[in-house]
Amino acid sequence: MLYMFHCTDKAGAAQVRVDNRPAHLAYLESNADRIFVAGPLLSDDGQGMVGSLLIVDCADEAAAKAFADGDPYAKAGLFESVEIRAWRRVYPKA
Repeated sequence: MLYMFHCTDKAGAAQVRVDNRPAHLAYLESNADRIFVAGPLLSDDGQGMVGSLLIVDCADEAAAKAFADGDPYAKAGLFESVEIRAWRRVYPKA
């Protein structure tokens, strides 16, 4: 099942993101076969990163939570909040 992860960075945590980006990208690469889409959420001016949006194939809600908890960004305390919801692709048709 696909799960959507909407992660919002803590205010003032840009350096935490920069410091942990290589480990975060390596984590995504190690799970590439499960990732439908992933990328940063941008500030209003499009210049800064303020969060993350991912859609990942996980066996169930517990596996989705484990995936989120394993992200180096989460381990570093970057996120103010993480919303995880089951998601279904409707369009474009697969």
